[in-house]
Amino acid sequence: MSLHPSLQSYADAWTHSIDAISDLVSPLVEGEWNRRTPCPGWSVRDLVSHVIGLDCEALGDPRPIHTLPRDLYHVTNEHQRYMEMQVDVRRHHTAPEMTSELEYTVIRRNRQLRNESRQPDALVRGPLGTEITLEESMRYRAFDIWVHEQDLRTALGQPGNLDSPGAYVTRDVLLGKLPKVVAKDAGAPANSAVVFDVHGPVEFLRTVRVDADGAGSIDGTPSLGPAATLTLDWETYFRLACGRITPEAVSDRIKTEGDPDLTAAILHHFAVTQ
Repeated sequence: MSLHPSLQSYADAWTHSIDAISDLVSPLVEGEWNRRTPCPGWSVRDLVSHVIGLDCEALGDPRPIHTLPRDLYHVTNEHQRYMEMQVDVRRHHTAPEMTSELEYTVIRRNRQLRNESRQPDALVRGPLGTEITLEESMRYRAFDIWVHEQDLRTALGQPGNLDSPGAYVTRDVLLGKLPKVVAKDAGAPANSAVVFDVHGPVEFLRTVRVDADGAGSIDGTPSLGPAATLTLDWETYFRLACGRITPEAVSDRIKTEGDPDLTAAILHHFAVTQ
């Protein structure tokens, strides 16, 4: 393998989820591709189109030249417009067209990963014409593909893989965003701490600490006197953080202790994906 060791876990997570997605959609009949998913505005076909499109971009393929319709209510910002392009261009593709393009893209992407010799800090194309490191790109793809695998499983009524390699990449990506959620977005007071106790297939205990200047940091040690504690299961955690459900819809699955205004503000700002 020529892939840098620090990138291997992301490649493994991507492979595991893309294989699962292929297995999920290959037997679907035409009508099932129109099922609604938890991803706002997207059907099963749309979601698979997104997966194909982003991996084609990772391969260096040019983006499609396409004009979006004006009546896409779920598209509200430039990031969403960027993501929607690869989706809308495939909206009329048939089931065989979708599965064959997915299969061909996976073959090409696997070949690319096998031959990948660049360093983790090499710059590659990112969203909206930006440049990001290869490591950031592969981490994002592993995260994105696992979340969309779960979207498909929800839409098709086939739960599973909540503790697969992609789940742990997703955990780390989402935890990296928690300090901003707590300290900046929710406005936790200076010199306070908020504990997150997550159970289920993926378990962890993390404390977000807010220093005297209002900056947040995260660690794995418990706090003796937290301003708030949130206890919830892993599936609820990632679905909230990815904007798939609202706090009100799963209030019975979240236990909160401490400052009620602070816990409400944290849950209000919990969704961190666009």
